[in-house]
Amino acid sequence: MKKYLVEFIGTFFLVFTIGMTVIAPGAGAMAPLAIGSVLAVMIFAGGHVSGGHFNPAVTLGVWLRGKCDTTDVVPYMGAQAGAAIVASLAVKALKTGLVTKAAAMGGAMTPEILPALLAEFLFTFALVWVVLNTATAKGTSGNSFYGFSIGFTVLAGAYAVGGVSGGAFNPAVALGLCTMGVVAWGSLWIYLVACFAGGTAAAAAYKIVNGSD
Repeated sequence: MKKYLVEFIGTFFLVFTIGMTVIAPGAGAMAPLAIGSVLAVMIFAGGHVSGGHFNPAVTLGVWLRGKCDTTDVVPYMGAQAGAAIVASLAVKALKTGLVTKAAAMGGAMTPEILPALLAEFLFTFALVWVVLNTATAKGTSGNSFYGFSIGFTVLAGAYAVGGVSGGAFNPAVALGLCTMGVVAWGSLWIYLVACFAGGTAAAAAYKIVNGSD
């Protein structure tokens, strides 16, 4: 239960920070820095308890790599999804008085399918690749830099392709963005497909490079 609570708290603050910084009045060009930083500090805070996934695609990748118990996969993803929804409701309460007004947010985004699929796949791959190599590999065991390595991968991705896909790289974040009205519900599948595919590909690449570790 402790692990699931840590996953809930970390995912909550990740999605909450995203909503509060990207929805006007937000942090503008500084939003990616805030998002990458809160992910890093939440990983440092709870990584020793749960692994600091805060992302169903990361949970999938870590499970495929053999470092997450099968019995934890569904509870982890459930905690992450639940946290995303609760965080989204908190954002809506603070930003719009409980009622999301799409017009005030510039309308829900409907990304172009192929560019968004590619953007989300590539940086979810990068994110899970960094997680596996900094937080689960023997060669980097006990390091003190994994939190910011992971957080700043998200920061780089948000700046690089945020304008293409919104820069979720995380199915729970995508769920939160849809709940907040930032992304159209009809586009949720793009993020689910691309993120889980990216996580799977990263786990496969990790095993090719590192073997059974």
